[in-house]
Amino acid sequence: MIRIGVDFGGTKIEAAALDLKGAIIARLRTPNPGDYRPALAAVADLVAQVEQAAGGRAERIGVGMPGSISPRSGLIRNANSVWLNGEHFGDDLQAALQRPVRLANDANCLALSEAADGAGAGARVVFAAILGTGCGGGLVVDSRLVEGRNGVAGEWGHSPLPWATADEHPGPACWCGRRGCLETWISGPAFAADHGAGLKAPEIIARAGTGDAAAQAAFARYVDRLGRALAVVVDLIDPDVIVLGGGMSNVAELYDRLPAALAPHVFADGVDTPIRPAIHGDSSGVRGAAWLWPLSAS
Repeated sequence: MIRIGVDFGGTKIEAAALDLKGAIIARLRTPNPGDYRPALAAVADLVAQVEQAAGGRAERIGVGMPGSISPRSGLIRNANSVWLNGEHFGDDLQAALQRPVRLANDANCLALSEAADGAGAGARVVFAAILGTGCGGGLVVDSRLVEGRNGVAGEWGHSPLPWATADEHPGPACWCGRRGCLETWISGPAFAADHGAGLKAPEIIARAGTGDAAAQAAFARYVDRLGRALAVVVDLIDPDVIVLGGGMSNVAELYDRLPAALAPHVFADGVDTPIRPAIHGDSSGVRGAAWLWPLSAS
């Protein structure tokens, strides 16, 4: 038996086959065509290739994606790949793959993967945040995803930046139609935009490491904002561990500086919440998608 997970990203689609212990035995990716029907065909083709490489067939497929499913209509909503919104993505994938499909937000998949056997293994309450092209969050309690009554539990990236200063208010315009969402402050592109000069996030981090004053100031602002954002998570759910994924999670200095940035904003007399990088890194999304189906599922 094998599990198959699909990480349906904005720029690429990745599929992986896992053995029963969670080890990846085959993994392939392809560019996301950015158009609905061709994307469905790309997923079906990629799954077939991965199954051939793994020498087996999965009876069910798990898919991580941007956005979430409306519990009222069954349609995709809130995806920053806006051409997904309003589509019956799950039903259409099941038709394309000819087998049952489960969908979950990509940050939920990160949380599930890292809670199972990653940076949150053994913890009862795990909050995972994606700090990449976008910004999102996922929550796992007792090894189970918490999606909530309205299907938006953990949807952290489109809450406002807390304790915004006068200079930060009302904040940049967000694709969702509001202003000042966390995604406009602590995603990778937001960090780059705050620095300016047309540099991408890795270039700014590299410059900060060489003593560049503008880069260091931009990084200090980023740490402060991320600390404020995570403090609200601690106040609301007080997780046993916070796991970071996405491109910004690879900045090692974050883990040295975030505890001091978070602590003054938490409504407690002390904070010792561990903040850790995702152990499985870029594989967490596809691994978490594979874990959406228990082996005993019928």
